[in-house]
Amino acid sequence: MNKIIEKMIYESRWLLFPVYIGLSFGFILLTLKFFHEIIQFLPKIFDMPESDLILIVLSMIDIALVGGLLVMVMFSGYENFILKMSDDCNQKRLNWMGKMDVNSIKNKVASSIVAISSVHLLRIFMEADRTRDNKIMWCVIIHLAFVLSAFGMAYIDKMSKTKS
Repeated sequence: MNKIIEKMIYESRWLLFPVYIGLSFGFILLTLKFFHEIIQFLPKIFDMPESDLILIVLSMIDIALVGGLLVMVMFSGYENFILKMSDDCNQKRLNWMGKMDVNSIKNKVASSIVAISSVHLLRIFMEADRTRDNKIMWCVIIHLAFVLSAFGMAYIDKMSKTKS
């Protein structure tokens, strides 16, 4: 009976497969949004103020950071929880593939969230004259919470590695 339960639990990891497929669709949507941003503002590029252009570029950086986060979570999650990826068609493997454990994924995700939050906060600061002080304050507080969480997770990870 134990063998059957263990096999069921082990095979249930495949339930994550549709989740990773869904993330890849999310990545496609994010890519479409990225190009939508470019197409939408390309005709206006010479007429817009520099600050608006910077905000658009920051928005594109935001999308790129989220996209990188998605790719990292998809690949490393698939490799860690479902199945190792093969090197078929002589394609080069990404350096970090197969080397990231769950803790390093968490730290990378936390770092990415801090970076995304930083870009978002910079966008808010650039629009400070049009933004309520209350909103700016809460965005800074939330950003600091992300930063402290990332430091906390990195510290816990470091402490767990030194004990083992």
